[in-house]
Amino acid sequence: MRRFNIAVPAAVILSTALSVVPAHAGDAGGRPGLAHCAAGACHFDVPPGTYDVRVVLGGEAASATSISGETRRSLLPETAAPAGERVTRTFTVNVRTPEGEPTGPDGTPGLDLRIGGSAPALAGIKVTPARHARQIFLVGDSTVCDQPGDPYSGWGQQLPQYLRQGVSVANYADSGESTVTYLGNPRLWATVRPLIRPGDLVLVQLAHNDKTTDEATYRANLETLVAAVRERGGQPVLVTPIVRRWFNPDGTLNNGTALLVNGLGVDHPAVTRSVAAAQDVPLIDLTAKTKALVESLGVEGSKALYLYNEKRDNTHTSVRGATAYAGLVRDELVTRHLVPKGKVRVG
Repeated sequence: MRRFNIAVPAAVILSTALSVVPAHAGDAGGRPGLAHCAAGACHFDVPPGTYDVRVVLGGEAASATSISGETRRSLLPETAAPAGERVTRTFTVNVRTPEGEPTGPDGTPGLDLRIGGSAPALAGIKVTPARHARQIFLVGDSTVCDQPGDPYSGWGQQLPQYLRQGVSVANYADSGESTVTYLGNPRLWATVRPLIRPGDLVLVQLAHNDKTTDEATYRANLETLVAAVRERGGQPVLVTPIVRRWFNPDGTLNNGTALLVNGLGVDHPAVTRSVAAAQDVPLIDLTAKTKALVESLGVEGSKALYLYNEKRDNTHTSVRGATAYAGLVRDELVTRHLVPKGKVRVG
């Protein structure tokens, strides 16, 4: 799958009618950080690293505020504050160069946040270096990555909004990559591996571009990634690929195109499950989860999860689809006790 470099004018990104209001004297945090914000955006001149962000939301009128940042990452879901009240939220964000896909452009130095929502109101904001934050590294392709422009979105781009302070997503997924190319490109696995610290999670979803990879090689590549994560003291997690929206006449996805069986007959989800079982690695069966969701919505209802209406694309997800699929990953992280329940946002 190719990279999609779709330019989004800054004027469009920053056009939200933001109410930046001074906090009441008694509000926790006082008036921090508002000097860094204007026209629906905040910029903090910080070096690459991991940062805790604390926001105070609300104003005289009822408000509803969301926050995204860097390369279109969703960091805080729309949060309501009643008229005259303040709501405090915190989250942890990874700042890196390149700020999006590892083989993409460097992006803007520092931390850039965008304030959105149906009625945004920002009363205060503070950015501090995160201490003892746990990283969730993502190794994947264009269905996972931080896509640079609308209407595309990877599920890894939407995952941060489901996490609370103390856990951040370092999304090193890259468009067009297979297990072969991810291991072979020095800007990918050779860059990620030294960053892994004891206790970090590394989620691996690679399959869509292994179209000519034979089964022995695919299996060996997954085993190599698992072993390397463990050598660094990290926790590998294998993730089967999201389905393609490719229906049979009977309304099911029971075919090789939908379920990621390549031209050599390699059943990528089945091999991933087998490696996870053999290596005693936690498995997120996203193929099964997304198959069930797509089939439940049917031929018409499932179009909104993908870019069928916009691009006749049954592989890449819309923001809606990526958000739904990120929610499935969030649920599995909690169910499998990979992330404490108190570290995730529900709903």
